Amino acid sequence: MERTCLLLLLLSTLVYCSLGQGGDLSPPASLSVSPDRSQFFEYDDQTFSLSVLSNQASLSLSPDRSQFFEYESVSLSCEVQGNSARWRVVRNTTRGILSECHTDWGKQQGSSCNVSLTPSDSGVYWCESGSGEHSNAVNITVHAGPMILESPALPVTEGDSVTLRCRYQETPSDLTAVFYKDGSLIRAETTGEMTIPAVSKSDEGLYKCYNSKGDSPESWMTVTAPIPSPPVPVLSMSLPRLLCSLLVGSPYLLVTIILLVKYCRSRAQGGTRKTHQDQLGDHVEEE
Repeated sequence: MERTCLLLLLLSTLVYCSLGQGGDLSPPASLSVSPDRSQFFEYDDQTFSLSVLSNQASLSLSPDRSQFFEYESVSLSCEVQGNSARWRVVRNTTRGILSECHTDWGKQQGSSCNVSLTPSDSGVYWCESGSGEHSNAVNITVHAGPMILESPALPVTEGDSVTLRCRYQETPSDLTAVFYKDGSLIRAETTGEMTIPAVSKSDEGLYKCYNSKGDSPESWMTVTAPIPSPPVPVLSMSLPRLLCSLLVGSPYLLVTIILLVKYCRSRAQGGTRKTHQDQLGDHVEEE
């Protein structure tokens, strides 16, 4: 009997704890912005600065590089979470002309804007909503010279392998290219391309290449940290919530304990009374 009462008391306590004082199993909310910086683009003597204000949309381009020869084509797309109808591709050229796709440049095809490039198309491109929100921005340089540097226009993640390639209008007999970062010599490569096996934040910077035919424009390469794994859910409870749970749940727990104690006592008294009656009946039968 005592064991049964103890089990019932323990069960009621566990139910109260699970309902009244259960921890919050939801992972903590966090806000992240990628890349965690303002983006800067250099055009001769003028500098543009653009900060990412919305994570609902991102600009992607194909092929993913920041330099192109004249008359090459590029496709720019707004990748949007939700309704993409209010987002459009916008640019600010080196001439300071702000306009959107399919006005006097580019052809809109679905959610993509296809552009046949000329030097006047050099500039900063991004996605913008009707309410003025904008996505990440990319810098596109259209070069009419003999060579360009093929480097990623979109940010690369730390640990990724990245190849920078010197590309020529007319393939020279000697492909050797010299690579520079932030104006300082890195090294020369006889193949005309340089691979960084695992990029780090220190590799972020302004790159260009040089050959006997000439040199390429400079391009900025952005390096971002990898996306962290989601945190493991942990039990947590704030002090106000704990006090509230105690105030609300304690009376119910107290009443449950009192009723269980009374029930156990009544059962015990009933068992004692029955035993006494049985003994009395046996004694009467013997007489």
